[in-house]
Amino acid sequence: MRRLWPRHVRSRMTLWYVLVLGLLLLAYAGVASSYLFYSLREQLDHDLLEDVERVEGLLENTPDGRVALEPVHHGEDELDTQRFVEVWSPEGILLYRSPTLQGGTLGGPPRPRPEGSAEPSPSTVRLADGTRVRMAASIPSVDGRRVFLRVAHSEQALWQEMEEIVSVLLLVLPPALVLAGLSGFTLARKALAPIDAMAHSAERISAERLNERLPIENPEDELGHLARAFNATLARLEAAFDQLRRFTADASHELRTPLTAIRSVGEVALQTPKSATEYRDVIGSMLEETDRLTRLVDSLLTLSRADAGHIHVQRTDISLLGLAQEASSLVEVLAEEKQQRISVEGVPTLIVSGDRLILRQALINLIDNAIKYSPAEAEILVRVAAGKDNRLIVEVVDQGPGVPQEHRSRIFDRFYRVDSARSREWGGAGLGLAIARWAVEIHGGQITFQSVEGQGSTFRVALPSTTTPEKNGHEEVST
Repeated sequence: MRRLWPRHVRSRMTLWYVLVLGLLLLAYAGVASSYLFYSLREQLDHDLLEDVERVEGLLENTPDGRVALEPVHHGEDELDTQRFVEVWSPEGILLYRSPTLQGGTLGGPPRPRPEGSAEPSPSTVRLADGTRVRMAASIPSVDGRRVFLRVAHSEQALWQEMEEIVSVLLLVLPPALVLAGLSGFTLARKALAPIDAMAHSAERISAERLNERLPIENPEDELGHLARAFNATLARLEAAFDQLRRFTADASHELRTPLTAIRSVGEVALQTPKSATEYRDVIGSMLEETDRLTRLVDSLLTLSRADAGHIHVQRTDISLLGLAQEASSLVEVLAEEKQQRISVEGVPTLIVSGDRLILRQALINLIDNAIKYSPAEAEILVRVAAGKDNRLIVEVVDQGPGVPQEHRSRIFDRFYRVDSARSREWGGAGLGLAIARWAVEIHGGQITFQSVEGQGSTFRVALPSTTTPEKNGHEEVST
C-alpha cells in the first residue's frame, strides 16, 4: 500500500484535492437529487389530492348497486394509464376498479375506521406487476351512501426523470474530476516550483559556501517567508563559522606566543653556562609565561564550558557593594604597581541574587581592564547604585584613552583588542570583556559602555534587583 502512495507532494496534493472534490460533488449531487426527488413527489402528491377531489365529484351509483364514473371522466381514465381508481363499500365489496389495474388491487378491502377520522396521507404502494404508485384515499358519499375511494398515480415519470438526472451526473462527474485533477496538478507544480528551486540551491550549500543564499521569488508569501528564515539561519551559521575560525586562529596564536617564549628562554639558557642567579631569572621568566598561558587556558575553558551550558549558576543573595570591594581588593596589587588608586562607593543595602564567583570574575575583568588602560597615578572609580526598572548598576570608570568609534561594535568580541601591542605587554588576550559579558548576561543583566576618546571609558553593568533599594541620600543612576 505504501508503494502505491505518490512520492511527490504535488501528486499527493492533487490526489487529496480530487478525492475531496469528488466527495463534495457526490454529496452535492446527492443532496440536490434528494431535494429534487422530494419536490417532484410533493408535486405528485398535490396533483393526486386534487385528482381525489375531482374523482369524488364524478362518482355515481349504477342500477346494479355498483359505482361508476361519469362517462367523460371514465373515458379519460381509460386513456390515462398513469391513473388508478378503486371504490369499495364499507362491507369490503369492490364497487369500481379502473381498467388500467388489470385485475390487480391498490390494497384490498379497506379496514373499518371510525367516522370522522382523518384520511391517511399519500403513501407509496406496489401493484401486482411491480409498478410503484402514489396512493391517496378518502371516504366520500355517493347519493347518501358512504364508499371507500382510492386514487393512485404512477411514479414512473418521477423515477424516469430521476434516472435521467443521475445519468447526466454520472456522465459529467468523471470528466469534471479529471479536468480538476489536471488543473490541480498544474497549480500544485507551479506553487511548489520555488521549493524545488530552494532545495536545489540548498543542496549546493556547504561549510565552504555558506555565503550563498536561497532564491526568493515573492518575499511576502509563505514560501518567501520560509526562504527568508532559511537565509537568516545561513547568515547566523556563516557568522558562527567565521567566529569559530577566528576563535581557533586567535587561540592558536595566543597559545603559541607563550609557548614560543618559554622555549626560546629555555634554549638560550642552555646555550651557555650561567650562575644560579641567572638561572633563577630564566626560571622566573618561564614561570611568568606559564602563568600567562594558564590564565589564557582557564579563560578558554570558561568560555567553552559557558558555550556548552556546563556552568551552573549557584544563586545566593549578595551585597553588590561588598562584591565590588572584594573584586577591587583582588586586583589592587596591579593598581599599586602603576601607583593607581581604586575608589569604591555605593549603597551597602543593594542586594543581587547571583553566583558570587561568576559575578566577581566579571567585575575583576572590568577593573583589570581599567587598570591596564589607565595611565599611572590615575584614579579608577567603581560605583554601585540603584537604577531604573528595579535594576542595580555597577559602573567602572577609567581614565584611559577611550575606545575609538570604529572599534566599539566589537569591543566585547573574543580575542579582540583595540591596541594589540599594549594588551600583550600587560598579558591580555582579549577575553576579559567577553567573559564579563557572558557572566552578566547569564544573570539576566546587561553590560554596556560609554567612551570618549582621550577622556576614558565607563563600563556599566545592570543586574536585576531582589530587594527594594534604600536611597540613603544617593540618587538613582539612569540606565
